[in-house]
Amino acid sequence: MMRPSLNELAAFLAVASHRSFRRAADELGSAPSTLSHAVRALEERLGVRLLHRTTRSVSPTEAGAALLERLRGAMQSLDEALEATSAFHGRISGRVRVNAPRVVAGHLVRNVLPLVAARFPDVRVDLVAEGRLVDIVGAGFDAGVRLAGSIPADMVAVPFGRPVGFVCVASPDYLAQAGEPRAPDDLARHRLVGHRLPGGRLYRWEFERAGQESLVDTDAALVLDDEELMVDAAERGLGIAYVVDRAAGPAIAAGRLRCVLSDWMHGTERMALYYPGHRAVPPALRALVDVLRSAPDPVEA
Repeated sequence: MMRPSLNELAAFLAVASHRSFRRAADELGSAPSTLSHAVRALEERLGVRLLHRTTRSVSPTEAGAALLERLRGAMQSLDEALEATSAFHGRISGRVRVNAPRVVAGHLVRNVLPLVAARFPDVRVDLVAEGRLVDIVGAGFDAGVRLAGSIPADMVAVPFGRPVGFVCVASPDYLAQAGEPRAPDDLARHRLVGHRLPGGRLYRWEFERAGQESLVDTDAALVLDDEELMVDAAERGLGIAYVVDRAAGPAIAAGRLRCVLSDWMHGTERMALYYPGHRAVPPALRALVDVLRSAPDPVEA
């Protein structure tokens, strides 16, 4: 059997990961027909079908899934080995893929990535902003961002920025009309802006004071799945929202929102960039970590 080419393996990896020839072609800057020929050539070399193809979908066969699982790690190791040579010509280069919550992604874009671009112009950052927690290794990311306390023990965590917490906020006009809640039980008499988590369930509001904990299942008048929209809704008098303080900070500072139930809110915690601890750190990721540790984090971010 002739050894498959790297182009054939890369084509299969992209198509099987995206389950789409078109999306894989967009990633690789190639044509779908070129990738189709490459995958077919790989199947002929190996003597086994790797993909189920229909006019509407693409999915790995059992053999394809087994190859995909092993190939992801092998190709990443190869990329890391090639990127490591950048140190020998004095310029760090390469791409780093990061998964982060949307509100933290905004901080990275404003306060971190400009410093990366200035110090490491050959480093490319692929930042995916979304609310759901993902398996960064399985999803092909180099690193992710979470609250430091929720990062798995087998990951390296790099805390950054000021601590973040949650706040209950509403517009001054809403509070003037509806009154201010003094305890979590009072929320039953208010309009609430609920948060739909990526898995589909509503987020339960958590409160604590002097060791007394309270969980509120929100019967929300409005449910949203984006914290920036929740802040916007609260500013427009649609109810009380429970959001990350970083998201509401500018509106609070400008007087468009007021905090309520402040003495019932949980303590703060830092965000952290995390990545697998059992792998060599690619130069592009190391560059991002170096900048992140020293980047500013103004209150308005």
